Amino acid sequence: MKILFAFLITLLVSVEIKCDTIDWSAHQWQAPSPTDSRGPCPGLNTLANHGFLPRNGSNITIPVPLVQRYLIDGFNFQPINLLRIGAKLGLLTTDAEDSFTLNNLALHGTLEHDASLSRNDYALGDNVHFNETVFTTLANSNPGVDYYNITSAAQVMEQRLAEDKIVNPTLINTAKEFAVRIVESGFYLSVMGNVTTGVAPKNFVQIFFREERLPLAEGWERSEVPIGEDNFDTLLSGITNVSTWAPSGEVVCPWIRLQPEGEVVVVDG
Repeated sequence: MKILFAFLITLLVSVEIKCDTIDWSAHQWQAPSPTDSRGPCPGLNTLANHGFLPRNGSNITIPVPLVQRYLIDGFNFQPINLLRIGAKLGLLTTDAEDSFTLNNLALHGTLEHDASLSRNDYALGDNVHFNETVFTTLANSNPGVDYYNITSAAQVMEQRLAEDKIVNPTLINTAKEFAVRIVESGFYLSVMGNVTTGVAPKNFVQIFFREERLPLAEGWERSEVPIGEDNFDTLLSGITNVSTWAPSGEVVCPWIRLQPEGEVVVVDG
């Protein structure tokens, strides 16, 4: 799952939008067609499969307050500053001036990253589509109970990184990748579970990743508590505090790709 999130697509405006009532009959899940655009982020793919984002996954335009509304409608997910950053990074993945497709987000080194929870690394092949072998690490975590939590999320991140160090000699593992991976872990715990406790039912999380579907039929409900700046940051801090992450590999400084073509830029400081 490469993020955030991604799902980190929106919001260059800070308008608070309240959407307490969702007409779920207008947002039934539909599998994407072969011509629809999908990317490495299960969160955004899910929104498109349910018609919160354009079902074809294309022409996602920024800035548009309605795009923020899609994220709030689908997940009640609204940490404004995080979404602003995601929106800006999303635009770096394409040459278009104010829009991108979900597949654009597969550009390696902007939001997409190594050691994903559900995708292969770019250097190892298909970094767009769900990979069951990769996902097994998360799926089988926290044995003996029917939920994932903060501790298991941190352990999964560390195990995925350890696995990647073995199979990917070009692994990129800087503070930037760690930050994105933390957000992604916090995202599935909060939108499929409880942002306050950091606990999410395994069944809901597995459906979300494997089918890119909201598990409405299984009893999932959109969070009644807005997932916002404060409570989401607290959840991320919890995962960070449990983690023993450290940078590794030849690339030490955080870096980012500023356009589909050209060199990467090293971020100092």
